[in-house]
Amino acid sequence: MSLSKTKSKIPTFKTIVSTIGSVATAAMVIRSVARDYLPPEFQNYMYLSVRKFINKFSTHLTMVIHESVDLQTNPIYKAAELYISSRMSTDIHRLKVTKSSNEKNIGVAMEVNEEFIDVYNEVTFTWLMNSKKCPERKCYNDEGTVQSVQSDIRSLELTFHQKHKDMVLNEYLPFILKHAEERNHERKVVKLFMFDGRSYSRCKWMSVNLDHPATFETLAMDADMKEMVMKDLDRFVERREYYKKVGKAWKRGYLLYGPPGTGKSSLIAAMANYLNFDIYDLELTDVKSNTELRMLLMATANRSILVVEDIDCSVELHDRLIARGDLKKKMNSTTENSTKSNQHVTLSGFLNFIDGLWSSCGDERIIIFTTNHKEKLDPALIRPGRMDVHIHMSYCTPCGFRLLVSNYLGITQHKLLEEIEEFIRNVEVTPAEVAEQLLKDDDPDIALGGLVEFIKSKKKDKDQTKGKTKEVIDLAANMNDKNQQEENKKTISISTS
Repeated sequence: MSLSKTKSKIPTFKTIVSTIGSVATAAMVIRSVARDYLPPEFQNYMYLSVRKFINKFSTHLTMVIHESVDLQTNPIYKAAELYISSRMSTDIHRLKVTKSSNEKNIGVAMEVNEEFIDVYNEVTFTWLMNSKKCPERKCYNDEGTVQSVQSDIRSLELTFHQKHKDMVLNEYLPFILKHAEERNHERKVVKLFMFDGRSYSRCKWMSVNLDHPATFETLAMDADMKEMVMKDLDRFVERREYYKKVGKAWKRGYLLYGPPGTGKSSLIAAMANYLNFDIYDLELTDVKSNTELRMLLMATANRSILVVEDIDCSVELHDRLIARGDLKKKMNSTTENSTKSNQHVTLSGFLNFIDGLWSSCGDERIIIFTTNHKEKLDPALIRPGRMDVHIHMSYCTPCGFRLLVSNYLGITQHKLLEEIEEFIRNVEVTPAEVAEQLLKDDDPDIALGGLVEFIKSKKKDKDQTKGKTKEVIDLAANMNDKNQQEENKKTISISTS
């Protein structure tokens, strides 16, 4: 009898399987027909209608976290990506593996269309990585030919029971943000970002690891100056609430000025290593317009240093020259300068980004200008509030020389040190020149002896230049005297006649 019951159930089971197959086949046919023949608008309407119908019976909620929002990286996305990579289990079968040439560890992340199940406070959460291709865009490359460019928009989907919504917003996501902040602090490698004008992507910053070894301990600067800079940096990063209270953007401006080879780049690297801030190196002559500059600055991250080197050679002061020109010239060149302002970075446009409304689009940022000729800078560029701290990078001092000798030769005592210090007090030698001489040999006697000869040679050249300059000045003075005497003779002759 049981056998007959089993036989009677077999047709029923076959019927169910057949029905499911038929429904699946019909669904595939309908989907194919709809995709090929129905307009996209109608397809989207049908998809949303079906999704709404299914959601009525669902008790789960899905939050979508996009990779970028308003042209800026979404910090929640980056935090979640880092959190997932640190807690992934063996349930994930496809991983994205990365490693740069300068990093010690191999990076592992969840690949697209993979799921990760997480449990927090006995609540289950499902993470899904999504990627959607953007429509192709046509761009011109360097050869002037049209090139198709396609980029991806990535997002993470977080699904959980809807009754836990408040816990997710108030506990789970803040926990992930804090976890990511701690991990970033432990493993962060300082990056150097450079502007890539040839890039066809939305963000034109490309980065490499900053391997510059400069620190304040190894920097050949006056000890008091180094202490002042470190205290100023510490004070800046600790004053978030103060800047908010007084209504100022949380940024700090530094102007480094002095002759070439005095350590401006090394100081910037030491500041970045000290704060663990990334560096954005901006060459203004490569930026085509104020609009492009605005997009670039909006794409920089918080806790970063924006560097504009040789600022006196970087900004084309179209609007500044117009303001100082005469009215007639201004009227005649209005159309021409209007066109130029759309093709170049102007002073007013640049100032608006570092001190205007756009400067508040970001927190904890440092702006550094460097120049070899401070006197050439427009006063509007370096006034208080824009460049808060002016640091003169001077020629090598005895204190800086001692530090260089300790760093390069590993000694603190030598018979030539006092003699060289006396030379340095009277001859202008840059720290870069001293370091170059010390690198020539590991033997302190040979290296310091070579440095003595180099400084003596430089002093001799300087004395000769002074002598020639004096001869030219004396010759010019004699010529002026002779010309004056001739003029006096002519005047006397005319008066006599």
